[in-house]
Amino acid sequence: MKQLLLVIFAAAIAAPARAGDATADFARPVSTYSIVARDAATGEMGVAVQSHWFSVGPIVPWAEAGVGAVATQSLVKVSYGPDGLRLMREGAAATDALAQLIRQDDAAAVRQVAMVDAKGNVATHTGEKCIAEAGFEHGTAPDGSVYSAQANLMRTDQVPAAMADAFESAPPGTPLAERLIRALHAAESAGGDVRGRQSAAIVVVRAVASGNSWEDRVVDLRVEDHPTPVDELDRL
Repeated sequence: MKQLLLVIFAAAIAAPARAGDATADFARPVSTYSIVARDAATGEMGVAVQSHWFSVGPIVPWAEAGVGAVATQSLVKVSYGPDGLRLMREGAAATDALAQLIRQDDAAAVRQVAMVDAKGNVATHTGEKCIAEAGFEHGTAPDGSVYSAQANLMRTDQVPAAMADAFESAPPGTPLAERLIRALHAAESAGGDVRGRQSAAIVVVRAVASGNSWEDRVVDLRVEDHPTPVDELDRL
């Protein structure tokens, strides 16, 4: 079944986009796993991601201090990132922002998106045509931190649950960046991407914007091409 899905996937991304065709929106086929979260103690928000795709960092993770964080993946429409942040900056809750963007997307069935806002609202979408194993887990950790873990084209269907468990079970006081990395390690332990590993990224921003964007990023790291990108991201 996975081989058949991979053939279908390859055919889909090889087909040329036509004017007016929804596939014209596809920026890159980033099948992957990721986690977005907000730390209850600090208000920091962040995204971490790994994929068997070169340089996943510029595509999937988006975050802005005082606003929120977004992960956009599967057959990616990159604009979910900046547009989601814009809507949340303008006052929309994560749930409303994501719902609005999905309504405007003719190809929502192949998207996988998660958002968290500065007030702790979480929204997630996994289209019914995302390639299995595709799914998500979202919730609230014992310390009140909120998150959404999502994955597609995974070796097993246990990846999102493993990420959720790792995030929720982090020792009290663990910095958000470390909790996000723990979730990526858990995804690998649960099987990870069926194709293997290649790149990873993490972005964590402050709870309140300072007015200087370069001061608002607590962590902003990318591993563009590496045999074990999560290990390398952790080392960095």
